[in-house]
Amino acid sequence: MRWLWRIFVVVMVLIAAVLLWLRTTGPGSTIRFAGLTAPVTIERDRYNIPTITADNVKDALFAVGYLHAESRLFQMELTRRYGAGRLSELFGASALPTDKYMRVLGLERAAEAQLKALSPQALGELTAYVAGVNAWLTQRSVALPPEYYLIGARPEPWKATDTLLWGKLMSLQLSGNFRDELLRARILRHIKPDELAILFPPYPKGMPSATGETNAWLKGLDLDAMYAAIPPVVGPIYESNNWVVDGAHTASGKPMLANDPHLSLNAPGVWYLLHIRTPQLDVAGVTAPGNPYVVLGHNLHAAWGFTTTGSDVEDLFIEKVDPKDPARYLTPTGSQPFVTREETIGVKGAAPVKLTVRETRHGPVISDLGGKYGESAESGTVLALQVTWASADDRSPEALRGVNFATNWAQFRDAMKLFVGPEQNMVFADDSGEIGFIAPARIPIRAKGDGYMPVPGWSGDYDWKGYIPFDELPQGLNPKTGRFVTANAKIVPDSYKYFISRDWDIPNRTERINQMLDGMKDKKLVPDDFAKMQADTMSLMALDLVQLMTAIQPTDERDRRAVERLKAWNFRMDRDLVEPTMFVAWLRELNRALFAKKLGDVFPDYWAPKPLVVRGILIEHREWCVPDGGKAGDCAAVLAASLHSALDLLAARYGGDMSGWTWGRAHIAPFPNQFWANVPVLGRLFALGIPTDGGSDTVNRADMEYAHESDPFADLHGPGLRTVVDLSAPADARFLITPGQSANPLSAHYSDLMRRWRDFVWLKFSKMSPAATTRLLPAATANRGD
Repeated sequence: MRWLWRIFVVVMVLIAAVLLWLRTTGPGSTIRFAGLTAPVTIERDRYNIPTITADNVKDALFAVGYLHAESRLFQMELTRRYGAGRLSELFGASALPTDKYMRVLGLERAAEAQLKALSPQALGELTAYVAGVNAWLTQRSVALPPEYYLIGARPEPWKATDTLLWGKLMSLQLSGNFRDELLRARILRHIKPDELAILFPPYPKGMPSATGETNAWLKGLDLDAMYAAIPPVVGPIYESNNWVVDGAHTASGKPMLANDPHLSLNAPGVWYLLHIRTPQLDVAGVTAPGNPYVVLGHNLHAAWGFTTTGSDVEDLFIEKVDPKDPARYLTPTGSQPFVTREETIGVKGAAPVKLTVRETRHGPVISDLGGKYGESAESGTVLALQVTWASADDRSPEALRGVNFATNWAQFRDAMKLFVGPEQNMVFADDSGEIGFIAPARIPIRAKGDGYMPVPGWSGDYDWKGYIPFDELPQGLNPKTGRFVTANAKIVPDSYKYFISRDWDIPNRTERINQMLDGMKDKKLVPDDFAKMQADTMSLMALDLVQLMTAIQPTDERDRRAVERLKAWNFRMDRDLVEPTMFVAWLRELNRALFAKKLGDVFPDYWAPKPLVVRGILIEHREWCVPDGGKAGDCAAVLAASLHSALDLLAARYGGDMSGWTWGRAHIAPFPNQFWANVPVLGRLFALGIPTDGGSDTVNRADMEYAHESDPFADLHGPGLRTVVDLSAPADARFLITPGQSANPLSAHYSDLMRRWRDFVWLKFSKMSPAATTRLLPAATANRGD
């Protein structure tokens, strides 16, 4: 047996050595590169947050590329392959549906066209960044990220178009409202046309669906298959907060700005925190790995923050196939041929797959992904997608560059003239005292309609006629109120002359932020005030719905105690409280009771809190309340039954003692890793999780997926970044990201910021002490004896 023990020890030592080697992806001390013109110093604090000091911007961005590759290379790998439709080369046939979709959308082709539109200055800086990524790849002295070894792959050199793909993916994620168009078309097959007004209030007048024509035009198209084919990256996702107040309302006498954009909470996170210092540019904030510039943050004179507008910049067009020739389709000027292109998708372990993509004058035919290629619907139609953000002259990356350099409102606004998308509600402040707001993007002006449902493409009646002029986009400067607040709710009055969107988020967070600011109108604000606002857990949704939901006669003593607890609740979604768990579980079951039977297999895709819809049914449309074995209209019975079901579910999950049903026990942010979560054993070993506060409509947002039966209360979507900037001292700006700076699960910096993020223990560049220093030197320096 002694020899077995020796073998075991040797194996364990080898495993430990491999793990240690894979973990060593950290910094060196001095490294020389041909792509630099002068020395660059990188100082890192104990969380591996770098400050880059360089003589010029290009060298600084070279260092940014180097750092991104060092800490986030495999994340960047997945991003570029996702956008280009090349995941199957690494993961085999399981990734083919996503690759096909991305090839049809043509994001890589759009990025290639975009590259040609960039100015020489922007192109030169992008080239420097790309050189920095490739410098790490070619001159690294440490292991690649462990994912490469597990799947037997090697990274290709980074390209400029790989960087531009990130912007295209963000446009798809934050503007992908064609998903909603398909969802409404699917739902229309289960309900009467006028009932859409109940499920999607307010309903626009005069749409084709009101006459049932949409169903006829789409007859035979497999809308369910089309919807199922949409990759997860496709939005719309529109939850974030930002606000800015002028110096008249602050203790410092200078403006203050807060921002917390909400995206999926994954490991690694979306953001990488850094500080760049050059004579030409001093900027701090978050970058997106794969991209050179600070997306959200501040320079020495100005700060900015974004939330998603939710504008409708995508339309589905129903195209009629020419009955005389299936290779052609009908237009207002007659029959035209489909434009086709051939795509070849490499597949690991299998032969390449050929894909023919058809395009109309509006865009790619996406209905080919929901059925057999080339076949039209029973009605002789196909669906084509038109988007604003695929244009060849899209210079949005250059707009972001301009933001980094802008020191005043005029420069910031000028930079936004180049911005195509995704549309963002941008707030701005500078040290001269100005505060501004603008929502830039290309927003289509439609001849008719508002993108609510797929519309006819053959007549030209619904064609785009141009874009909203830049000067007429929503914007403002130095308002009398002394503040701008955006949180994805409606940003324009009813009198605004152009159509932007009908799918605004509910106004709860906007209302709550204004409530808190109004409550402090007699004091001078300090950064701590903004920090407390970002941590706020008051749910206006619960405040509104609980009084309606609890107006029932509970069926037993347990249910009665639950109702009494909810009536006495302070409506805060705090993790040490039981009431948030009860409320969310009850609202979830109420949604099931109201909609599941009526919507059938479409229901999981509609399942969400829907507070305005639920309120409307309980007050105005009680005919939707149909209890089992009862008559329509008995909402009290439906409420009582759904409460009982919710409490049964909680008891099954967390035991019969109601006091143990705390929100923190149910509401855990798991930070899934899209790679390791699918690897047996290691997926569990590298799994993260932390109980969190907040809910679907709180300022401290922590959203769930109701349709996730296995874990419906998990915190999956929230503020991966928080920042507060007082323009009197930008260097003291506060930042938080999560879960850490590194994408390597073996790194100490994979999740070391997660608890700080949850508990609002802020980071400041002004307080960071260097824990390690790396010097990047030009290759020629070596010849001078350095």
